[in-house]
Amino acid sequence: MLSTKYLVFKRRLVKKLVDWYNGLYIIEEIVSTNTVKLQLFTSVRIHPVINISHILQYREQVEGQKVKEVKLVKVEKVEEWKVEKIFNKRKVREVVKYLVW
Repeated sequence: MLSTKYLVFKRRLVKKLVDWYNGLYIIEEIVSTNTVKLQLFTSVRIHPVINISHILQYREQVEGQKVKEVKLVKVEKVEEWKVEKIFNKRKVREVVKYLVW
């Protein structure tokens, strides 16, 4: 997984709302002891050679770990999500977006 700490996004995003790590990428080649070349999607516009300090190894979920599944709630034949708590709200181009749990 690739760290988003030093990535610059085209749209100005609130830093606290951006995921800490992004994607699952395949390592194509080990360039040196501290750099690797990643197989990136064409939509990701960064240099594919990345320092290993920006990469985190993906770990599977621990067996027996509780997974809280979110269930859809049907309201008048429209699927909606049940929200427990609203953490933040922002308005982007006249559209209100919420950070929820």
